[in-house]
Amino acid sequence: MNTAITQIRSYLQLIALQFIQHPEQAELRVAMAPNGEVVRFRLVLEKTDVARIIGRNGMTASAIRSLAKAIGEKSGVKVIVHMLSHEEVEDEA
Repeated sequence: MNTAITQIRSYLQLIALQFIQHPEQAELRVAMAPNGEVVRFRLVLEKTDVARIIGRNGMTASAIRSLAKAIGEKSGVKVIVHMLSHEEVEDEA
């Protein structure tokens, strides 16, 4: 399972760097449920970068999530990927 998490983390970092303009402000946060069956990835970006990575009609984000979920399914892990701006994360706190 740790291999799958490492693979998904590397995949998300690689993909994000291809789309965003402010990599110095990008954060990838990983949280695992206590039972280990669900892993949540939160890609926290600059507001303009969130729009770029989501893409037109959300197609880019959908493709990114689908591939991450496929990697997780091979290891029996449910993967959730969120793409948020720093402002959205601050509002949650």
